[in-house]
Amino acid sequence: MNGILPFWKPKGMTSHDCVWKLRKLFGTKRVGHTGTLDPEVDGVLPICIGHATRIVEELIAQPKTYEGEVTLGYATTTEDATGAIVERTPLTKLPPLEEIDFALLSLTGTISQTPPMYSAVKVNGKKLYEYARAGQVVERPTRHVHIYKFERLDSPELNDEQVTFSFRVRCSKGTYVRTLAVAIGEALGVPAHMSQLTRTEAAGFTADECVTLQSLTDIDMEERIKWLRPIEDGLLHLPKWVISDTLTSSVENGAKLHKVDVATDWPVGAREVVAETKQGKAIAIYQEHPTKTDFVKPKKVFVRDE
Repeated sequence: MNGILPFWKPKGMTSHDCVWKLRKLFGTKRVGHTGTLDPEVDGVLPICIGHATRIVEELIAQPKTYEGEVTLGYATTTEDATGAIVERTPLTKLPPLEEIDFALLSLTGTISQTPPMYSAVKVNGKKLYEYARAGQVVERPTRHVHIYKFERLDSPELNDEQVTFSFRVRCSKGTYVRTLAVAIGEALGVPAHMSQLTRTEAAGFTADECVTLQSLTDIDMEERIKWLRPIEDGLLHLPKWVISDTLTSSVENGAKLHKVDVATDWPVGAREVVAETKQGKAIAIYQEHPTKTDFVKPKKVFVRDE
């Protein structure tokens, strides 16, 4: 049993909770999720089962899309709606739309982020949220992330001295969307937090392709397996290298290959490719050799039992 399950994570469950439930439903321990979602966040969470767990890292590395809500007027310890209020500024009027849109635009491209204290990033072998729960503040590593697109989805509303508006963001691996919400507030000169978030796309899988936990629970194993997508569907972002019959055995065994032997079929200009048979079965991911410029080498080889 191998494949990728386009799964819709419900609110109130951790990503690990989902993996635990799915291990039971599919009767296998080889289950892995493709990027942690906070318990209060719902949305697309592709799950790898069986040999598909070999490409978890590939899926995690792909851009993701979120839709959510920013609330201006107060900030919290967690940067989202679950935390305690640490700063409040009552608002009596709406910020100009052009100022909001400029703030979103200023946060596109490659930016630096400092992970929030309430996050799973490890410092000295300990997760930041563990320090936070103990009332400790430690120095946090700054990371660079890429924001491909950041847009406002509706007009802001003023209620109870707070301003809210919805947004959509497409971003790279490692982006803290709640930290983006705080940054919007900083750009506008007011405290802010992320008040709601849903992941609408991940690793090429969208919301309308996903199955819920309840739906999987209500059907039998045969029907559950029908929801699994082939490993190849998780590798569509990579150029295809269709290998010849003579190279199939070498690729299956993870051999280092001379570029002379692959030049005819290797995609022009590609540094990393998915090696597929003429029948469309992915066998491995190959890449240019980091030190031997005349060779290519396997990054991962997919062993199959089907």
